Amino acid sequence: MSESDLLCRMLQAWREDIESVPFPQFSELTIPLQKTRADVDAARRAAAPVTNHHRRADGGW
Repeated sequence: MSESDLLCRMLQAWREDIESVPFPQFSELTIPLQKTRADVDAARRAAAPVTNHHRRADGGW
């Protein structure tokens, strides 16, 4: 048996194996709701309030 015959038989066996598995069927596709920019901005403001208590009295950092 030549190398090309072996490769052809291996490829055929692989194709048969792949074709034996049914393709998944989805009855309903559910996509989660996306956040809006306003939702993200509000969450950022609530999570990290901006303060400047680290500023020195002379205006420097």
